[in-house]
Amino acid sequence: MKYQTRQKAILLLEDGTIFHGKAIGESGTAFGEVCFNTGMTGYQEIFTDPSYYGQLMVTANVHIGNYGTATDEMESDSVKIAGLICKNFSYDYSRDAADSSLKEFLEKYNLFAISDVDTRGLVSYIRDNGAMNAVISTEVDNIAELKAKLAKVPSMAGLELASKVSTKEPYIYGDENATHKIAALDIGIKKNILRNLAKRDACIKVFPYNATFEEMNAWNPDGYFLSNGPGDPEPLQDAIALAKEIIKRDLPLFGICLGHQVIALANGISTYKMHNGHRGINHPVKNILTGKGEITSQNHGFAINREETEANADVEITHTHLNDNTVAGIRIKNKNCFSVQYHPEASPGPHDGEYLFDEFIANIQKVKTV
Repeated sequence: MKYQTRQKAILLLEDGTIFHGKAIGESGTAFGEVCFNTGMTGYQEIFTDPSYYGQLMVTANVHIGNYGTATDEMESDSVKIAGLICKNFSYDYSRDAADSSLKEFLEKYNLFAISDVDTRGLVSYIRDNGAMNAVISTEVDNIAELKAKLAKVPSMAGLELASKVSTKEPYIYGDENATHKIAALDIGIKKNILRNLAKRDACIKVFPYNATFEEMNAWNPDGYFLSNGPGDPEPLQDAIALAKEIIKRDLPLFGICLGHQVIALANGISTYKMHNGHRGINHPVKNILTGKGEITSQNHGFAINREETEANADVEITHTHLNDNTVAGIRIKNKNCFSVQYHPEASPGPHDGEYLFDEFIANIQKVKTV
């Protein structure tokens, strides 16, 4: 392969720390909250997951791009991360199922990326000092200007981002003649969630992030779903009000990740920004109801308050994260509502969490037969 001269690039953290690297493609600059994912595979799913909107993604795996990209592995209609930071970037790929290289993929979606960064040192630094805003840029001689611009980037705490990734208009997914009708609130929904619901004989109508209960209920659904998504859950007052109304009427409700946090807030349980979020495909979770362990895929920078959850007489903790004892799942007592702080559709186990979709459908069937 012909040797290519590549531009120098830097990663500048908001505390002034600098890591050096090289631009993967053309020159550029990108701002966002820096975070890392420990998964060894699944980079395309990560890059297109709406939950990562506004974040600079550090891939802990040392090699990125070696299996290319495939159209059917998109979790949304475009790349959602703000920028990519990696160690070794592969310009070539060797997988028959792929239809393009990762470089072509990034160019298609105009994503700025840098490689040759000491990601091992970077991940260790973020672990110790916490998630923070950062900038990646080829403007290596304009540090002062980059610092000034970075200082104006808002913190993820208090930031509402669901509106940036949600559908603008309602749409139907799946067979319109399916047995079950599910109204889904799109606050950053992944395509594989829709696939998992649809393959369980459900037709899903996906609504914008600010849809009201009246708008969703007018479709006469059998159940309701609150999706994953980016940003701080507390500003999502419309979604919280929606969850309160669904729970009050005791209608079947299932929430994943951001949806899980919205359900907690609807029950008076606060959320907080984590020192470092959970992002990877090997997070151990214990199902307290069954005593079984699950290997889960997780992607969240906020969590619900455990002490408030334990003190809430109407809420039961159903799952707990075995690494740090954070709440990984809840159910509302005497109501048809439950949620989890992980991605059962991502199948890292590979099928440890899929039963949750079955339980949701079973809840819907119980209500329909009453």
